[in-house]
Amino acid sequence: MDSQCSSSVDSRAALGGVVSINSTPISAYVESYEAGEKKCISDVRRTFCLFVTFDLLFITLLWIIELNVNGGIQDQLMKEVLQYDYHKSFFDIFLLAVFRFAALILAYAVCKLRHWWAIAITTAFTTGFLIVKVVVSKLLSQGAFGYLLPIISFILAWIETWLLDFKVLPQEAGDEIRHLSVQSAIEREPLLYPGPVSEGQFYSPPESMADSDEDFDDKHDLQDPIV
Repeated sequence: MDSQCSSSVDSRAALGGVVSINSTPISAYVESYEAGEKKCISDVRRTFCLFVTFDLLFITLLWIIELNVNGGIQDQLMKEVLQYDYHKSFFDIFLLAVFRFAALILAYAVCKLRHWWAIAITTAFTTGFLIVKVVVSKLLSQGAFGYLLPIISFILAWIETWLLDFKVLPQEAGDEIRHLSVQSAIEREPLLYPGPVSEGQFYSPPESMADSDEDFDDKHDLQDPIV
């Protein structure tokens, strides 16, 4: 009887341990997801926005180096900005980087858009503009920067498209689906779990009358003298 009681106690204690072990990661996951939702932006989306900022800063740096190499920043600014020539100026490539930065940050950081149409518009416009400029203009005859600036701008635009389409949007959609499935599982579970049962709650049943009569007869036989 004691062995059965101890086995039942162990099984209930193990059940309580399983419930407590399994419920802790679920609640922790829900709390972590809700904390992430309270943030202004998710981690993967923040990485994308940092890369968009890097795109603008890198193109700006290359353009400033090009201005300095070709005769001084002030003189080249006068020539490329105030006396803009589509066939020779790199100023429009810098403006293209500013356009990508403003559009993508507004769409995916400020408005928190969860669709690919904004990145599709910026990438398509960047690709078409650069192809036409390389074919029509005379950038390729202006040294290394005539090759470098269009190629770098083209590559960065397509890396941004890859990051958003294959990293940001799928990961955020997967996190949302997992959160909804965990919430539905929690709602289906009971609110209170039975706790572990202590050994003091089990009592051995009282001895039956038949067992007591047999013990009394055995004691009476031992007390009778043998004739």
